[in-house]
Amino acid sequence: MGTMTATIERNTTAGTAPVAGTETTRQRAARYVWAGTRIALGWIFLWAFLDKLFGLGHETATKNAWINGGSPTKGFLAFGAKGPFQGLYQDIAGAAWADWLFMIGLAGIGVALLLGIGMRVAAIAGGLLMVLMWTAVLPPENNPFMDDHLIYAAVLAGLALVGAGNTLGFGRIWATLPLVRRFGWLR
Repeated sequence: MGTMTATIERNTTAGTAPVAGTETTRQRAARYVWAGTRIALGWIFLWAFLDKLFGLGHETATKNAWINGGSPTKGFLAFGAKGPFQGLYQDIAGAAWADWLFMIGLAGIGVALLLGIGMRVAAIAGGLLMVLMWTAVLPPENNPFMDDHLIYAAVLAGLALVGAGNTLGFGRIWATLPLVRRFGWLR
């Protein structure tokens, strides 16, 4: 492997931009695929927040919207949870603290992913949320253990690891903020 190739791989693995003029077509395409994946996943989280907040009629009826007094956690956790953690989830279904944490999580993760900022925090919070949602329906309906929640958790980790917020996002600008430079985990 040549020196230039090693430099490119080292720079792109760390989530930084490759040396000007040395990025291959494949590397550029990969950056844009990860950025597109980040934006799409961000929209999934933000849409879930908006639908539960306003009852846009996709999964949440207007009468059940959070702004109309509905609970974003009650329906699914009370009636959809199954498996070994069913009792735990039914106990917290509709609790104000659970509603607030869930909604703040959906909004924060969605906005962070769409903007490409706080990718590490978004990946950890989103991964945790996805694993918790996975445990609410054990075993999954179509597989002994694997479902989309675990895949989303893995994709979130990948987005943070490759620095997906730097392409079509504000990741580079975010990384220069004094607070983010001081506390690297905020990247």
